Amino acid sequence: MATFSRSTFSAASYAAFRPSYPPPLFRSILKRTRARGATASSPSGTLLDLGCGHGLIARALSPHFDRVLAIDPSPVMVRQAVSATPDNPKIAFRQGQAEDLSFLADGTVDLAVAGQAAHWFDYSRAWPELARVVRSGGALAFWGYKDNILVGRPRANAVFDAACYGEDDVAAGFQSMARYWEQPGRDILRDSLRAVVPPAEHWGDVRRIVYDPDRETSGVGVQDGEAAWLRKRLKLGEFEGYLRTFSAFRAWRDAHPEVRSREEGGQGDIVDVLFDRILEVEADWKAEGEKWRDVEVDSVWGTALILATRK
Repeated sequence: MATFSRSTFSAASYAAFRPSYPPPLFRSILKRTRARGATASSPSGTLLDLGCGHGLIARALSPHFDRVLAIDPSPVMVRQAVSATPDNPKIAFRQGQAEDLSFLADGTVDLAVAGQAAHWFDYSRAWPELARVVRSGGALAFWGYKDNILVGRPRANAVFDAACYGEDDVAAGFQSMARYWEQPGRDILRDSLRAVVPPAEHWGDVRRIVYDPDRETSGVGVQDGEAAWLRKRLKLGEFEGYLRTFSAFRAWRDAHPEVRSREEGGQGDIVDVLFDRILEVEADWKAEGEKWRDVEVDSVWGTALILATRK
């Protein structure tokens, strides 16, 4: 998670290219909150957004609560969240961590959420804090998404996977991003948050909803109902921008300051090389020439959602 606090990190790019969360996901979460009958027309209770990033979840769920407290360890992210959330007196953003909720009194939180952040927490400290601040009958909802696939494009997916996690160089002089993922967080996320287990002493009615798309068949089962909640039709240029928000890419760039992307006037970075390889295996995309970034593709992400109720 340290990547998101580096001076080279762009919170604006992260906000622009990261996928958003669909309304059905939020509806599933709100059904489980038991937040004193809160609705959009009659909001009630307090929401705690852990690892709030640029404030997407806080803004989306604020109509359902009297108060939203949103924290993130990255001051860059907090500034971006404040900038993107004008005129909403319900929401308070602050720099903070799930492991230290000392600014909250006991039993004052109705719902604690963590979207694309739960794989970073030190649970030896976070679980006791959450058990303290979430009221009896309150709830938590942690979710995350891992690597996406391009539906019906197994060759492109294989190139993408090799560039992210392969042991071999992507091209001569271009090592893969595998060694630049922050661990153990990335492996926890890739394993669908199975390591995140709400302690039975304090949490009950635990439900775990996992969707893991078949990478070899490139999307068979993509209509998998409630579990497959994160999908999007996007342009290849948007996919390119998304890859540049990866923490491993930012760390790769920091380790190779002499390398500049073609957009920056250089010879190309790891993402440029990755797309060179993808265009070689996807002939119809290559045939578009300079317009390849305008090609639209269907993408689906592997996802995990954990729901639990405070005893």
